[in-house]
Amino acid sequence: MLKSELLLKLQEENQGVLCVETAVKHGISKTYFAEYVKNNDLEKISHGIYIAQGAWKDELYLLQLRFKGMIYSHETALYLLDLSDREPLQYTSTVKTGYNYSALSALGVKVYSIKKELYELGLINVLSPNSHNLRCYNAERTICDILRSRNNIEIQDLQTAITTYTRSTKKNIPLLMRYAKEFRVEKILRRYLEVLL
Repeated sequence: MLKSELLLKLQEENQGVLCVETAVKHGISKTYFAEYVKNNDLEKISHGIYIAQGAWKDELYLLQLRFKGMIYSHETALYLLDLSDREPLQYTSTVKTGYNYSALSALGVKVYSIKKELYELGLINVLSPNSHNLRCYNAERTICDILRSRNNIEIQDLQTAITTYTRSTKKNIPLLMRYAKEFRVEKILRRYLEVLL
């Protein structure tokens, strides 16, 4: 397969998005990649990330490509997990304590930080509305996150999420309670569950 054919294939597989890192992993030199970008009029999104003209810009996916140290959480996770009845006004993510997230905040993303021991707890992959893989927390972790941050979350979002979760056939109450203990929100969670279950 020709290098140009391989790059086109990678670009098509990723719905128009092409990254230097991916090309290099497939044996394409950075020099050839730059030539391909120029010849095919790809738009630069960020350092090392390009998109074909006319391709749909999946903001959630492109943001996560730029900031590999983030995981979608809180309101954005509620949206991605269908635990919210509306799209978030602002994207929310979680990073490890010590991660420099000033550039992420400058883009308007609400950022939470957590100690590294809890950072990957409940991490799953979900599809964006445009069918790209995103790193996100599972429903149980997300419920605990919004309870921990309840002073920064709209009460309606909190109530809708917990109500929707408790009605779901996929709920895992033992896992939810284990996470609640880990995140020290067990008492407040029990109050909600006593009403809803």
